[in-house]
Amino acid sequence: MILDSKIPEGPLAEKWDKHKFNVKLVNPANKRKYDIIVVGTGLAGASAAATLAELGYNVKAFCYQDSPRRAHSIAAQGGINAAKNYQNDGDSVYRLFYDTIKGGDYRAREANVYRLAQVSVNIIDQCVAQGVPFAREYGGLLANRSFGGAQVSRTFYARGQTGQQLLLGAYSALNRQIAYGKVKMYPRTEMLDLVMVDGKARGIVTRHLITGKIESHSAHAVILATGGYGNVFFLSTNAMGSNTTAIWRAHKKGALFANPCFTQIHPTCIPVSGGYQSKLTLMSESLRNDGRVWVPKAVGDNRPADQIPEDERDYFLERKYPSFGNLVPRDVASRNAKLACDEGRGVGTTKLAVYLDFADAIKREGLEKISQKYGNLFDMYSKITGENPYEQPMRIYPAVHYTMGGLWVDYNLMTTVPGLYATGECNFSDHGANRLGASALMQGLADGYFVIPYTIGDYLAQNPTARVETSHPAFKEAEANVQADVNRLLSINGTRTVDDFHKALGHIMWDYCGMARNAEGLQFAKQEIRKLRDEFWRDVKILGTNEELNVTLEKAGRVADFLELGELMVEDALNRNESCGGHFREEYQTPENEALRDDENYTYVAAWEYTGPNQQPVLHKEELKFENVKLTQRSYK
Repeated sequence: MILDSKIPEGPLAEKWDKHKFNVKLVNPANKRKYDIIVVGTGLAGASAAATLAELGYNVKAFCYQDSPRRAHSIAAQGGINAAKNYQNDGDSVYRLFYDTIKGGDYRAREANVYRLAQVSVNIIDQCVAQGVPFAREYGGLLANRSFGGAQVSRTFYARGQTGQQLLLGAYSALNRQIAYGKVKMYPRTEMLDLVMVDGKARGIVTRHLITGKIESHSAHAVILATGGYGNVFFLSTNAMGSNTTAIWRAHKKGALFANPCFTQIHPTCIPVSGGYQSKLTLMSESLRNDGRVWVPKAVGDNRPADQIPEDERDYFLERKYPSFGNLVPRDVASRNAKLACDEGRGVGTTKLAVYLDFADAIKREGLEKISQKYGNLFDMYSKITGENPYEQPMRIYPAVHYTMGGLWVDYNLMTTVPGLYATGECNFSDHGANRLGASALMQGLADGYFVIPYTIGDYLAQNPTARVETSHPAFKEAEANVQADVNRLLSINGTRTVDDFHKALGHIMWDYCGMARNAEGLQFAKQEIRKLRDEFWRDVKILGTNEELNVTLEKAGRVADFLELGELMVEDALNRNESCGGHFREEYQTPENEALRDDENYTYVAAWEYTGPNQQPVLHKEELKFENVKLTQRSYK
């Protein structure tokens, strides 16, 4: 298989504009003859569905939540990047492009990343027009703050709830089209298979989560916007329902999976406090604008924070990276926090935490000003921990937050399955081996509002308007396969709960394919995951039936997919004998414990092909070419 990225010819700054001119168009009268399925209604999905409906297409939108408003995009806190240069501090489209390429440790396509930086400026205008209440300066202009991996202030925000406000904007646009009849919304409905007709994606099979009804939906094209797969680790900052099922089922139908081992560990999360936890809570990266990260200099220092004098504290990020300080990229901050704890300098009862201290900021700006900036985040921390972060430092520790890997897509966001697109976090395209903070919201809305509406038209214009009915044999076969999978799960009647298996998988993934990996541990993890998967299909306990609300059955299908994906992630991490971004192989590091890339052998996208149950996946490579930036060892010092 040859991977054709379809990157347009010409200078980097002109590629997207030329491409928009060269793509084929669908005239307005014909748009209403085409049906498009959008799976997922977070920022990427809601914006795509609303925009495509506005253009005249007939859209069917699916989400497993009871409302699109409950998509996990709502949990994003800190902000959204855009190269507006409102602060006049030297920002530009090229600087945002460069920061993103560098932040991803030179493992992303130049053309896709530059396009992302280009359209970022349009996103803010779009959202302001929708009424998104971005923070403003005293004079009324939009405010900005800084995020990791940048030396400029380009992040727009709405206190600590930016994702919620952006999603409400996209949701209002989506609701408008639902009211017009251009979008048909299917809540509480989960995609369980992709349907192919004549080698093209022509629909999906779903299960209604309340009634258990399995049915088919046809369309001329399918867009997946289903988010990331961080819950393969069980504990993550993702919503409990976030899963890999839609993209994994598409992968098994021929969509290649790219860079699955590229997972992001966020440095500022509330630490694990016990085995009873089902998820972790993010503390926004924006807190690192004013909070200072430190640990005691002495090993085993158990004194409370306020009893440790200033000269006995190690502000390790400021010490190691004076140019960026506490605002280094997430992978760098996370590894250094882990290193401090591994040295025995962790804090709190578990010793798996570091301090994030606001004392200096409160002295400098006053408590009221800090409260205006971060009040809801401080309240959240206080409610969860019972501690007052205005009076004592927060305790934070890295946790799984985002996945840079996902379905392989070309410049048009089409997967290797014709007619199947992937947008937002569920594709691999823009962030390389590490995503910069505040760039997830940017990518989701860029893909939905400004990229997919152009590129999907190019595909549809070259395909007939004739519909494929759901009575087609391909749909009936897919429905039968989904029903058989459900029946198989219900028939096992074992002794271990689904959550028990999920936790066991999470422990394996975190211990051996988490913040640090090595060949020996990865080989061990591969064998353990296979054993766990075999035991799952022998001994999982699922109560109830299909024809009802059955949360255990929902979870079981998702965990079954995680058990397969986990092995592919380990395989990908084993294959990549280098360290880059969030993929840190302990065998490949500099004397200063920084990631050591191997550009000669690994400057490529690893795209994996599914070959069948328990079969070795096939690796396909898309070589990455850098014509506008120079490959260098990342330095934030």
